[in-house]
Amino acid sequence: MLTFNGQKAYTFNVREVTSAILGELWEFFADEHKHFDTYPNIDMFSRLTTFFNWCLDSGYITVSPFRQFSVPEPVYGTPVYITAEELRQIADFDFSNRPALAVQRDIFVFQCCVGCRIGDLYRMTWSNVEGDVFDYIAGKTKDDNPKTISVPLVTMAKKILKRYESSGRATILPFISEQKYNDAIKEVFRLAGINRVVTLLDPTTRREVRMPISECASSHMARRTFCGNLYKRVKDPNIVASMSGHKEGSKAFARYREIDKDIKRDALKVFEAI
Repeated sequence: MLTFNGQKAYTFNVREVTSAILGELWEFFADEHKHFDTYPNIDMFSRLTTFFNWCLDSGYITVSPFRQFSVPEPVYGTPVYITAEELRQIADFDFSNRPALAVQRDIFVFQCCVGCRIGDLYRMTWSNVEGDVFDYIAGKTKDDNPKTISVPLVTMAKKILKRYESSGRATILPFISEQKYNDAIKEVFRLAGINRVVTLLDPTTRREVRMPISECASSHMARRTFCGNLYKRVKDPNIVASMSGHKEGSKAFARYREIDKDIKRDALKVFEAI
């Protein structure tokens, strides 16, 4: 049995789920931000696909309801990330009265400097550091495209590693749970004064949302900060991809290229002499 709680309550046998029911569920999940306080245990709609695939493989059903129902493709807006100046502001902020938060600030800054996904970062040990280069194989692509990603360590990253190298810890940095890390990042942004308002596009509802950047700050913003600032500098997706682990031809860089105002200003300098 599968129980779904929302504006409408469902309790049904998995064999009775139809594409019409999936449509009703999709409409609910599209508005899930409205219902989260009432139903805090709402799960992501996409996980239903995995669940029904498991039911199909296990013989509980003979046909998946997703056979006649396709989940609308998410639409992504402008990548939101912090500038190099804002990263420096975070790195230099005095957290001496919050030492535990200072540690998580250091981890965030380091992640911004190497650009890896949070899952990869949490697996890193000192064996991933060879001289002044950070090497790893991205967990997301290790099965189908296991390429080694090498990122030269900038001065800021090397200073952070030096700060924690004598702890005798197995992992490269003192990690906490991912959720607590994300909460700490938001607090770091707020205290460091990184609160400019940004515009986001909800990829599911396709609605515009405006909020202080501190409210949407997370570990993944570190990766976007790495990619965005690096791409702004070199304007070459192949160079960025070689250090970020993006697949060749990734659409991510098209979004950076389309919206980057500094690149546009630089291109328009050709007309300054006219």
